[in-house]
Amino acid sequence: MWGTSIPRGQGSTWSVLTKGDVPGARAEKLSCEICNAEEAKYRCPRCMKYSCSLACVKGHKTAYSCNGVREKTAFVSINEFNDLNLLSDYRFLEDVGRMADGAARDGTSHKPKSNKFINFLKNRARRYNICLQTLPIGFTKRRENSTFFSNKEQKFYWHLKLIFSHSHAKFTEKRVPDDKLLCNILKSYVDPQESDPVVHQRLKIYTMSPQSEIQILMKVENRPQNSIRYEELDASKGLLDNLKGKVVIEYPVLYVVLKKFKMVILGHDVSKSNKDLNEESSSEEEGEIHDSP
Repeated sequence: MWGTSIPRGQGSTWSVLTKGDVPGARAEKLSCEICNAEEAKYRCPRCMKYSCSLACVKGHKTAYSCNGVREKTAFVSINEFNDLNLLSDYRFLEDVGRMADGAARDGTSHKPKSNKFINFLKNRARRYNICLQTLPIGFTKRRENSTFFSNKEQKFYWHLKLIFSHSHAKFTEKRVPDDKLLCNILKSYVDPQESDPVVHQRLKIYTMSPQSEIQILMKVENRPQNSIRYEELDASKGLLDNLKGKVVIEYPVLYVVLKKFKMVILGHDVSKSNKDLNEESSSEEEGEIHDSP
């Protein structure tokens, strides 16, 4: 018999086979490509492998390094294009439309930031022993910065950039409360159970490493370009506690690295092992720093 239910994993939907999926519309049964013992009931939306059960679904992910997530932008020839592909493209365009509409409605990203607003943020940051500095108007970091201070809650909501140097990956978090622990911020990226399957695959070198091996670094600002240094942050503390006593240009940029690669921190000489981290830093936009008046 053909399957009547769809097992769901993290971010993936498995197709239930019907008689129409069999070549030539014949009623022949397909065997599971994993165990080769049972009748196939499901098909992976990414690699199109046939499976018979949840165990075989998981087994195929391990055997073929497949995350089970359909590649929405994969090329489909005109001869293979069918109604399902058309529906998939339509839903993809709908998702893009929703994201664009959400971005357009986000007042914090479009509201012009006056000098009064900037000075207010700097003064609030100074109360927490944080030296907040800004770049001139027109710089990318200045335009994309969505940091604001809530008078009602008396806390910062930071625009935050995470750079995973060993995977050459960058992610942006918006409206991160200043009391959120760094370890909780990283959970959605490096935790094998809670991370998104696509992100999990991209950051595989991190997700396969013990949590104790992951370091969070922050660049020490206002140093010569040929003398780059980093400070290690405490993952068990909140974002605000880690920023105290530091210089922040527009918003915090955190570098997530692995101890086994021996990335250097403040007080040590820069070595060749720090090359990747320095390359990430040099790619950041630079400019004149505006201090508080």
